[in-house]
Amino acid sequence: MALLIRQQRRRHADGLRLAAASAAVVGAATVLLLGLSGWFLTGAAIAGLAGLASAQAFNVLLPSAGIRLLAILRTAFRYLERLSGHAAALKALAAIRPALFASLAASPPAQALALSRGEASARLVQDIDAVETRFIRLSAPWGAGAAVAAGLAMAAPAGWAPALVVAVAVAGAVTSAHWLARRLNARTGPALQRAAGALKDALAAHAAAAPELRVYGAQDRAAEEVEALGRALDDLKRQAVAAQGWLAVLQGLILGLAVALTLAFAHAAAAPLAAMAGLAAAMALEGLGGLGKAFEQDAGAQAAAQRLDEVLVHAPATPDAPAAPDRPSLSFGDLVLEPGSRLVLTGPSGCGKTTVLERLLALRLSNSDHPRESGDPSGLGPLTAERGRKLGLGPRFRGDDRRVGLRLEIDGQPVEALDVQILRPAFAHAPQDAALIAGTVRANLRLAGDHAETALWDALADAALETRVRALPQGLDTWIGENGERLSGGERRRLSLARALLRDAPWLLLDEPTEGLDPATEALVVQRLDVRLKRTGQGLVLVSHRAAPRALCDQQLPIAPPRAIG
Repeated sequence: MALLIRQQRRRHADGLRLAAASAAVVGAATVLLLGLSGWFLTGAAIAGLAGLASAQAFNVLLPSAGIRLLAILRTAFRYLERLSGHAAALKALAAIRPALFASLAASPPAQALALSRGEASARLVQDIDAVETRFIRLSAPWGAGAAVAAGLAMAAPAGWAPALVVAVAVAGAVTSAHWLARRLNARTGPALQRAAGALKDALAAHAAAAPELRVYGAQDRAAEEVEALGRALDDLKRQAVAAQGWLAVLQGLILGLAVALTLAFAHAAAAPLAAMAGLAAAMALEGLGGLGKAFEQDAGAQAAAQRLDEVLVHAPATPDAPAAPDRPSLSFGDLVLEPGSRLVLTGPSGCGKTTVLERLLALRLSNSDHPRESGDPSGLGPLTAERGRKLGLGPRFRGDDRRVGLRLEIDGQPVEALDVQILRPAFAHAPQDAALIAGTVRANLRLAGDHAETALWDALADAALETRVRALPQGLDTWIGENGERLSGGERRRLSLARALLRDAPWLLLDEPTEGLDPATEALVVQRLDVRLKRTGQGLVLVSHRAAPRALCDQQLPIAPPRAIG
């Protein structure tokens, strides 16, 4: 994360430098404005009390012009600081979030899937928002430094003692604010991020299970769980606000003491100079407010950066990765499938047929993720919870209770030895649990690539879904809801099948493609799929318990049930 932040700082260095320079102008102008105003008002009052001659001799125009100039400078450069600083921060975040998502996508599935929706959302939103403060607050030290310098310059004419008081007060304010912020926020800051992730996780889980919760009358219990998590988050927020209050109290005490001591030590100077020194001391300490805020948020930002570092360890594939073979052969142990062949995997539920497909797609832990074990020639030992912890897969990972020792090869190379950028382009996949994005029919189909509209309709026709989609209000542009909730289960499955048919890959992996369909629709899907496979020459690896789709295949491979793991 630190490297990514440094890269973004270099990329947006001009904007950050402009923000820092603007902050320095704002800090200095603020102190000079109030100090000059104090000197001017005090001097004008004394001149007025001294008589008409003194009042007429007092120069009103020059100080008032200076005050107006400083006010304009402060307003203009504050706007410029916010504009340039936030622009740089937002542009940096626009690059960091995709980098984080790309790293998640490139990570081993066991690690990526160990993150719940709430945890992933917390990293993509709260954690990165916390890191945003590192960009926005980069200008704070420059503004604080300019404010302190201006404060010392305006206190010095009243004597060296008032200037010394300002310097000591500034040092004390910075040191005490840093110490107190770390002491009070060291636990609260990271806990806030975790609590927000837990609440999002619970909300996502309960929202997804809302129908079941209503059917079983468990919605009240779910609401209580969410409420408890919400209360825990609110308690942490109250603690954070209380910490901010203590910091404000401390800074207020230091400010009041500094102003009193400055005025006391400036008693020998003229009243206007004493007033200028006192107000300069106040504004110099006020100028440290940005640093104090940064100290408050530092613990949360550091914890967020550490959590992001745990995810930002997998680089996405480079564009110059080796190309996949055009039409590779597949080997399942001693069984070799030539391009265009059709194979059905058979066996009882739970024997690992889906696992075989997922290993072909590198969606299961492989030799590249853990060392070979003695007595396990395939190198595919069980991914237990203990090993998951060693691999840093997080507390939610509970281990894989299956062991499918079938040797899988592509063109004679073990799938575990191949880069995913070679492996995955060889396959189009329609999983058993069809996953759809919240969007339109078109958006879901185009996950398989940017195809012409005619190709989209052809794939829908081959999946026996064209008539249904044409009847929708906006056709391909109809919104289908979260995970396709506006479609039936069979329609979601056929939309997933159409998406797989759109992918230009030599092998088609289908996992229960006709489950949940009525016999007539199933027969139509099977008939059209047979025609498409003959036309394209695409190979098929099928998992199905139903007779109709299994008739598509001329070869069969039984998968033995998993053996117990001691």
